[in-house]
Amino acid sequence: MRVLLVNMPWSPIDLPSLALGILKRSVDERVPDATATVLHANLEFTDWITERTEFTAEDYEYYALSSYFMGCGDWVFSSALYDDPSWREAEFTQVMRSRLKKSRMKMSHELHRLAPDFVAEIAQKIVDEAPDVVGFTSTFQQNTAALAAAKQVKRLAPHITTVIGGANCDAEQGAALHRNFSFVDHVVRGEGESAFPQLISALTTGGDLFEVPGLCHRPGGGVSTANPMATSPLPPSTILPPDYSGYFERLAASVARNWVEPKLVVEGARGCWWGEKHHCTFCGLNGSFMQFRSKSPDVFYDEIMGLAREHRVLDMYVVDNILDMGYLATVLPRIIDSGYDLRLHIEIKANMRRNQLRTLSDAGLIYVQPGIESLNNRVLDLMDKGVSGCQNVRMLRDGAETGLSVSWNYLHGFPGERAEDYEGVVGQIPALEHLDPPVDLSARIAIERFSPYFNRPELGFSGLRPEEHYRFTYDLPEEELYDLAYVFEAPERGIGEDTVSTLNDALALWKKHHTDSRLTQADLGDRIVLVSRRRAFDWHAMELTDPFEITLFRLLDQPHAAAALLRKAASRVPGHTATEADVERLLAHWLELGLLFTDGGQYVHLAPSAVNEDLLRLDFMRHTHASAASVHEPATEPGRGTDTSARQERDTVPS
Repeated sequence: MRVLLVNMPWSPIDLPSLALGILKRSVDERVPDATATVLHANLEFTDWITERTEFTAEDYEYYALSSYFMGCGDWVFSSALYDDPSWREAEFTQVMRSRLKKSRMKMSHELHRLAPDFVAEIAQKIVDEAPDVVGFTSTFQQNTAALAAAKQVKRLAPHITTVIGGANCDAEQGAALHRNFSFVDHVVRGEGESAFPQLISALTTGGDLFEVPGLCHRPGGGVSTANPMATSPLPPSTILPPDYSGYFERLAASVARNWVEPKLVVEGARGCWWGEKHHCTFCGLNGSFMQFRSKSPDVFYDEIMGLAREHRVLDMYVVDNILDMGYLATVLPRIIDSGYDLRLHIEIKANMRRNQLRTLSDAGLIYVQPGIESLNNRVLDLMDKGVSGCQNVRMLRDGAETGLSVSWNYLHGFPGERAEDYEGVVGQIPALEHLDPPVDLSARIAIERFSPYFNRPELGFSGLRPEEHYRFTYDLPEEELYDLAYVFEAPERGIGEDTVSTLNDALALWKKHHTDSRLTQADLGDRIVLVSRRRAFDWHAMELTDPFEITLFRLLDQPHAAAALLRKAASRVPGHTATEADVERLLAHWLELGLLFTDGGQYVHLAPSAVNEDLLRLDFMRHTHASAASVHEPATEPGRGTDTSARQERDTVPS
């Protein structure tokens, strides 16, 4: 049995497909007399389209990622799906006229016109490989490209079995896809490394397809039938490491080799341990299975090191929805001791402490996505995030201090939020400009399938419809689009556009001035020296020398209310006479200086410890007899990037 696995556009070109890497190994190791190979059709497309248009790496990124919620990438290949190079151009133009620049509109139409030719060529290439089964993965904006290729393959070679799986095929989505596209023989729903080998075995031996969990099939060539999905997720011990053989060689032969630095994709865990207890109201990422499970530390460490050695690549994305906190004491120390200079990206929870972040940084996890989403307590409570605004700001501060590049989004549009929830944040943004800004301006939340907002109308969203782009991409009735779609239209909730504009104006200034902004502190024992270079504040250096003030500032390393600050400081500075009113006046003064952030009655200081000589130089200048060696001694730990190097890397991190 020959199985060909196909990775169509718009899968990212700088990454091999984790899904297909796992499926390849699953077939090769678990199905007797079956072999699987991977066709990197996303790279084939890159080479093909650059011969015909002025197509760039930025264009690919746009259709793969940036335009996801507008559906531009899927619309491009709808012309191939429906055999019509001008498929619904008028509808696309009408809807997108106010959203796309003229150059992007022109490119979209050109790609749409050319897509059928590429699909015809790639389908012929697939058929020429003479597979018995061709499997397409579909995640994000791969759906129409995968469907179009499957349709053309079936047209050229009806005997080839066509299969589609992936995130776009979970639960109702997969059943709707199978019902409406008869050229797809099977849809695998759920975790494919178990179901797909079972399917291949059944096709080889004539086994019972009703035994394959989640499979959509047509018994006797008749009506689409969807088997019940698995009732529990796969245990982590059964999740195989990916086989990426062929990807790096194909990339090296592609024009894309000049566009990107290739990265590995690794997986330590699935599900979300926070979501099991408190499912964030807007999040649909985990689909059918929220249950958190992770690989053993030994297995995960061996996978990371094995892939790095095999492919000689040190940049990696860890695709886990959230870090297994146990890895801080198991996997990460071993990576630190390995001597490998890894650079990794991972999602974490925003309430991690500085020592934990330092472990991440030392292990090479220098890109973190902590799911900040807001800096206001009330809005965070509406999301069920389990963190406060001050904790999120502390994450940004400690990320800067430990050399981490923090990738985060600002979201709005939550039922129950108010304009005043944003006013306090907006007023304090100038004090935050030295910390990592969000990757973009604030965005109104999208309603995603599998999220509490989708499943529980009582939370504020009812009467949902598939997003408009599904309607000009597919030729399906609305009830079928409803089951096929992942993103939905809903009435706008929360703040109005005036507040959104005010917030985004402030965020835009944050992004503009971030590179030139600094606030750092050095705790020298008997005093704390602070240095500021921020456009909204006219002071540049100051010292805290009063023992009580120094104690308060140290306590503000963590969020505190004024009363708690006074109580704790009183036990540490005997003989002081300060009252709570005195503390509140001092906090108000520090707020004016941009030293603090406050929200929900709590305060936290904003000054990362100096990680370069910028601040310590002030102290060195007082000691004219200091040795030259001490002046040039590095202030960062060996092998640790400064905040500058982390900032230079930030733009490579996806949102």
